[in-house]
Amino acid sequence: METTGISSSNDLLGEQLTTALADPATGHGLARTLRAALREVELSRYHRATQRAFPDSPDEQPTKIQIGGGSHQLDGFFNIDLVPPADFLWDVREGIPLRDGTVELLFNEHFLEHIDYPRSAKGFAREAFRVLAPGGQIITGVPDAAHVLNRYPAAPAETGEMVERWYSKRTCRQDVNTYLDLVNLVFRDQDDDPNYTPHLWAYDFEKLVQLFTEAGFTTVRPWAFDATLANPKREWASVYVVATK
Repeated sequence: METTGISSSNDLLGEQLTTALADPATGHGLARTLRAALREVELSRYHRATQRAFPDSPDEQPTKIQIGGGSHQLDGFFNIDLVPPADFLWDVREGIPLRDGTVELLFNEHFLEHIDYPRSAKGFAREAFRVLAPGGQIITGVPDAAHVLNRYPAAPAETGEMVERWYSKRTCRQDVNTYLDLVNLVFRDQDDDPNYTPHLWAYDFEKLVQLFTEAGFTTVRPWAFDATLANPKREWASVYVVATK
């Protein structure tokens, strides 16, 4: 009954947000906020639907997990994400829906920067530690904040290369003109585009070490990029670590 009530409330809220967005009197700032709220309502629908179907955890207990992979699905991995395509639609900001000590390998790339810090990011690290078996590992890749900071100010040629590698398909492309724009995008990518999720925190190697060490992991080391596992498009200007329980 409680889940049904939440679902009904979310549906009503979604309708109200949609109505407000359609009102020509709704200003730009409010519209941005409403679009973000509407997206969260839609994501909550996926999460609640899975919660109703699997109140405890997935029927299977996979040992290799990818989280937040989007369209980059990994063969042999159980893919958990908040939006399709995925094997299991779930909001990991609410925890990882797996049993304690059952996972051997957990992989995620260009996911962590999209969830809020400290609550969700630290919660994710703690949950990863919980579900991993002793000796299990989590591999995490993120945009490398040190990469852009260490090159500021950069030569125009390098600025152009980074723009083309990272933002050539973005609707905001014409507004990314200087190297400082790239720094801003790594730290606070807030493009008002439904196809992209904002960046909420920036990471470098030191911060990833601190995050996973605090969560209880015994070692956190650089991970040598492996294109058979990671998305080849992510290698450039990213930092990856492997943390062992």
